[in-house]
Amino acid sequence: MKIYTKTGDAGTTALFGGSRVPKHHIRIESYGTIDELNSHLGLIRDQNINDNYKKNLINIQNKLFTIGAILATAPDKATLKNGKERLNIEKITASDIELLEQEMDTMNEALPPMTHFVLPGGHQTVSFCHIARCVCRRAERLAVSLNDLEPFEPNALIYLNRLSDYLFVLARKLTYDLQANEVKWIPEKY
Repeated sequence: MKIYTKTGDAGTTALFGGSRVPKHHIRIESYGTIDELNSHLGLIRDQNINDNYKKNLINIQNKLFTIGAILATAPDKATLKNGKERLNIEKITASDIELLEQEMDTMNEALPPMTHFVLPGGHQTVSFCHIARCVCRRAERLAVSLNDLEPFEPNALIYLNRLSDYLFVLARKLTYDLQANEVKWIPEKY
């Protein structure tokens, strides 16, 4: 199988279902940012971190592929005329969202209470996590914009929202595990 198809040379790309859109279309920006986020999660997973975090990140990366497939499908191509779904992929479920919440609760139990905002950094692995959190927020903003134009599965948006929270808690937990310094943001007084 050749990787290059030359079909995008004129600045368009195909969605699932065959329709073509410009490469700058909000749908492409949305799932492209999900792909970027997934790559950042791979970078975090490649660090010297707890195996449970790695297992969770692999699960999250798989869910992001599902979200990418949802976003890469135009609504009119997502179902057949008889109402059957065209895409034979998993959906994002309430239990997927609950798993993120449970993992956050577990990590938070070991952390000191948060009394201030924290500045990203303190350790390279923690910084990678904060970058992923920011990319996740951008992916969420783009997905919300797309959803305003062409609604899609609501759990995908909820998952992205919860994932950015998860990545923040993971960054704090990695700071704790790596015995890095968590720098509080203390606003200057004027």
